[in-house]
Amino acid sequence: MSDIILGNARLVLEDELRHGAVVIRDGVIADLDDSRHLPKGALDCDGDLLAPGLIELHTDNLERHLAPRPGVDWPHASAVIAHDRELAGTGITTVFDALRVGSLSRDDARGRGRYARALASEILEMREIGSLTISHFLHLRAEICSETLMDELDEFGPDDRIGIVSLMDHTPGQRQFSDLEQLRTYMRGKYGMSEAEFEAHVARQQDLGERVRGPHEAAVVAAARSYGATLASHDDTTRAQVTASARHGVRLAEFPTSLEAAHACHDEGIAVMMGAPNLIRGGSHSGNVAASELAAAGRLDIMSSDYVPAALLLGAVRLGLSSGNLAAGFRAVTSAPARAVGLSDRGALRIGLRADMIRVALPNTVPMIREVWVKGARVG
Repeated sequence: MSDIILGNARLVLEDELRHGAVVIRDGVIADLDDSRHLPKGALDCDGDLLAPGLIELHTDNLERHLAPRPGVDWPHASAVIAHDRELAGTGITTVFDALRVGSLSRDDARGRGRYARALASEILEMREIGSLTISHFLHLRAEICSETLMDELDEFGPDDRIGIVSLMDHTPGQRQFSDLEQLRTYMRGKYGMSEAEFEAHVARQQDLGERVRGPHEAAVVAAARSYGATLASHDDTTRAQVTASARHGVRLAEFPTSLEAAHACHDEGIAVMMGAPNLIRGGSHSGNVAASELAAAGRLDIMSSDYVPAALLLGAVRLGLSSGNLAAGFRAVTSAPARAVGLSDRGALRIGLRADMIRVALPNTVPMIREVWVKGARVG
């Protein structure tokens, strides 16, 4: 294959922006040129940003395509393809598709029941036959307060491209749902529960959580180790919870709910990830700590798009502009997530790495995707 040269760009490097060009050969970055002239045969990027492709560690977006309306189960292959193309269009070139393991044996008030193994197999098969444009890994969100968790964990193994396993405990009165009034508003609004149904749900889940928390946490830690996956915590609130997470071997904290927890993560060497929608909206929709507060305290390492794919790029730009360091904003969505999950072949504009890149126009404070490349092939 002939070289692909992208010139007259502002290269978003790990520590700075530099005018120059990138040479792509056989799907990897073969050279970086920091001269201001346009190399012969190069695509003229017209001074746009040229950044590494974005890396998404936590997204609920696939669920939205699988169930576009309450009670609607959309054909899975179509949903996965729509999810894949949407992410590509927002500059995400690597995604860890979040699948919940652990449900209730009876009707599960939290939505769909047991589904992860079958859907994972579909995603992996579609990847093998070339139906997907970006790089897909799996993120198993292990629900501690559940009845089927142990059986579901046994359905997966080290060949399933599981990159992350997160410890989630949504027992009422714990972590994200420590405020029962906020949980009442959430559950009654989302699932249409009556007050009696809500009270029964809380009582049942609290009883279940007390019975299974210990053995389920141990099973998740062991499973992550057997898969070769990064272990993550979810919604750590107190220093004691972070200490327990560190003892389990957690290396990534998803959405700590307090500044206390974020400081404790830093002390334990655990990377802190927050949702880009939190940063963009100016605060958490559930009343937890604001991402901007963690950023100001130097405790925001990684961002995820969470429930809005386009938020990842916008969040990186907002973070960079607010700090006066655009390269640092992009680090939170490229090299930092890559490092957190052990992906050493991507996440930066560096010779020898995968040519996963995005071209971004920034006429004001709202970024616009011009082009997207995955392993040197244009996908958007």
